[in-house]
This record gives sequence, C-alpha cells and structure tokens, in this order.
Amino acid sequence: MKKIAVLGSTGSIGTQTLDVAREQGDLEIVALSCGGNIRLMEEQMREFRPKLVSVWDEADAKALRENTKDLNIKIMAGMEGLLEVATIPEAEILVTAIVGMLGIRPTIAAIEAGKNIALANKETLVTAGHIIMPLARKHNVAILPVDSEHSAIFQSLNGEKGNHISKILLTASGGPFRGKKREELLNIQVEDALKHPNWAMGRKITIDSSTLVNKGLEVMEAKWLFDVDLDRIQVVVHPQSVIHSAVEFDDGAVIAQLGTPDMRLPIQYALYYPERRPLSGKRLDLFSLASLTFEEPDTETFKGLKLAYEAMTRGGNIPVAYNAANEKAVSLFLNRQIRYLEITDIIEETMKQTGFIENPTLEQILETEQEAYEFISSRW
Repeated sequence: MKKIAVLGSTGSIGTQTLDVAREQGDLEIVALSCGGNIRLMEEQMREFRPKLVSVWDEADAKALRENTKDLNIKIMAGMEGLLEVATIPEAEILVTAIVGMLGIRPTIAAIEAGKNIALANKETLVTAGHIIMPLARKHNVAILPVDSEHSAIFQSLNGEKGNHISKILLTASGGPFRGKKREELLNIQVEDALKHPNWAMGRKITIDSSTLVNKGLEVMEAKWLFDVDLDRIQVVVHPQSVIHSAVEFDDGAVIAQLGTPDMRLPIQYALYYPERRPLSGKRLDLFSLASLTFEEPDTETFKGLKLAYEAMTRGGNIPVAYNAANEKAVSLFLNRQIRYLEITDIIEETMKQTGFIENPTLEQILETEQEAYEFISSRW
C-alpha cells in the first residue's frame, strides 16, 4: 500500500486527491494539513485516520484536538506543522496542494527527506525553481506535475527520452472573458470572474485563469519542469479544454494528451506513475465534439500573460515579485477593495519597483515577497 501525505487537503486539489484514495483503496493517508477549515479536516481525520495533522492557527489546532481527542492523532500548527507533515517518515509521496509561496519551505524539506513530490503548488517553481530542481536532482527525487497542462506535457513526453523538444504547446481555455476588450472589463464583479466555463477550481486560481495570470505562472513552471527556453513555450487558447497540452518535436510530430476536464486524472497519474489505473467518470466522446478551435491569446487585454514572460525573461527575483503581487491583488479583488483590471496593473507596478537580485536565496525570495506586499499596501 502506497503511503502519502497531503498539504492542503481541504482545498480543491486536496479533496480530489482524497477522492482518488477512496476510489483506488490502496493509498494510505499518513498526514494531512489545511489552513482553517477544521470542520472538513475533522471529517477527513475520522475517515482516513492519519498519524499527523496540521492546521495553520494554534487556536484552530486546540479546537481540533478537543473535537478529536477520541482519535489519538497528533495535531500541530503553523510552519512547524507543515514541515512535520512534509517530512513524516512513513510517506513516500507528498502532494503539495496548498496555494501560494507557503509551499516552498515544506517542499524543500520533503525533497531533502527523499520524498517524491506530486506538485500542484505552481508558486514553488515560479519563485524558487532555481533551487527546487537542482535539489530534486541531488536527492534523486521525482517532481510529478499535477496541473492538468503540465501533466499533459509529462504524459506526451513518455517514451521520448533523448528526443529534442521543438516547442511546448500550453493550452488555455481563455477563461470567462475570452474575446472581450479592456473597456468591457471595467465593471467586472467578483461573481463574474468566478464563473469558469470548463473547470471547477478554487477561488484564487479561478480569478487567475480569468486574467491569464494562471497561464503565465504555468509558462514559468513549464520552463523549470521541462528545461526549455521561454521562446519554445507557446500558449494556445483552446476554449473546449479537450487538448490539455501538447509537445512538438524536431521532426514536426505533435503529441498531445486529450481528455475530459477532470483533475482526478492528473492527480491519479502522479500518484501511481508510471502505472495507469482505471478511473471513474465521463469519457471523451470524439463523435460528440462539434469542433476543436484554437486562438492566439490577447496579451494586450489580458496583460498578465505578457508580464509573466517579461518576469521570467528578467529572471532572478522578478518572478517572485510577479507572483506575490498577484496573490495580494487577487485577495484585494476578492475582498472588493480594487477593480478587476487593477490586478494586472498592480503586478506591473510591483515588478517595476522591485530591486533585482540575480540568484536569490530562499531568504531573499521571502524578503522580496514581503517587500511586494508592503509596496502594495502602501499604494492600494
């Protein structure tokens, strides 16, 4: 029985990871963490009986200890708890499904402990890819992508070891505002931006999808995961979300992964790689598809994607500023403190004011994040 730990078990990826565990029946959940959803965490504890649980706030941990004192499960809090979950000796794989740069330190600790990483926390590679990937190679640890697009690329590369990648075709649905111009987005409300046409995701990533910032983060992540130059990563808007991404090789052949929009598939593939297990759910019916269409992304209206390429081209700690600014801006938008178009304006201004550090340490990455937050708080 394969033993796994899950960071972010009450979020979208975390709960679907546990769905896979329920269906397959041979995954032992040895550790879980969440932010503050202790009601759902208690349900998960009673169902899966992990050895260790972590929540962010000590007050929540105290309440959870009281509510589950019949279970004899160790409950921790804060970063110390996340690090314990990430490095618990029994786990073979760590699923990193927490949102934001909070995932960097636990991921590093897990790699150093020899755990394979099922990576759903894209911010880890966006901001610290120059640290994470060499460290994984040093410890002979696999980084297995959980994002549907990166999983599609990973699957398309199977059996192609040694063959040169000419181009990665990273697909995007275009989000709920595909085809609109900036003047049409002036009065967008939170509810509008949370209506994704194809995928069921968490609130932040749904907003990121609507601005194309999420696709920008995925471009950065793809560069580190697959060791390709930025000019060989092409974003293709594909509204039907049937082709999840593709790889073009030097001979012109394009290999793609197709399927229904179901995040359980890439999660299960990462957990059982290289084995493919049966999975319940809707199957892709090619006869029912009227057409598959493709468009170039509009980077003038949705400048989050253009700014991502700029951040990665400049390199150093600029991707950190990009990511931190987006996290803060999305939070402000969800709290109705800024307008929708200000999200990418804030990213652009934060990148401009960030002092460049060519090869940032973990401490400098976290300092850049904090400086970005302080700059935004002083202006918005």
